Amino acid sequence: SSAEEEEGQLKGKVPYMSPEQAQGLPLDARSDIFSLGVMLFQMTTGQLPFTGDSMATLMFKIANDEHPDILGVNPALPAELRAIIDKALSKSVNDRYSRGAQLVKDIDVCLAKVGAAE
Repeated sequence: SSAEEEEGQLKGKVPYMSPEQAQGLPLDARSDIFSLGVMLFQMTTGQLPFTGDSMATLMFKIANDEHPDILGVNPALPAELRAIIDKALSKSVNDRYSRGAQLVKDIDVCLAKVGAAE
């Protein structure tokens, strides 16, 4: 469900919100990195990292709960991908990628390792 409402209301899709967005804190590019981490998690596991039966429950989980280990959901995934997703989904903005280019570089390295292993 979309939270796009009137001016001053939450904007965006709740499952993809960063913890700081769910808490109404200031946002920067690292918030977008978190949202990208949610998409990577979903693309590689087939499920969202955070779910809830209400918007309030979901926002609480995003802000406070750790995401599941992707290898627990799909053991066939490379451990390097777990490290990338874990960093992108860090609750602390200071522990996340600060720039998208860093994330892309790590994904490229991961893909190269996976390709070399085949």
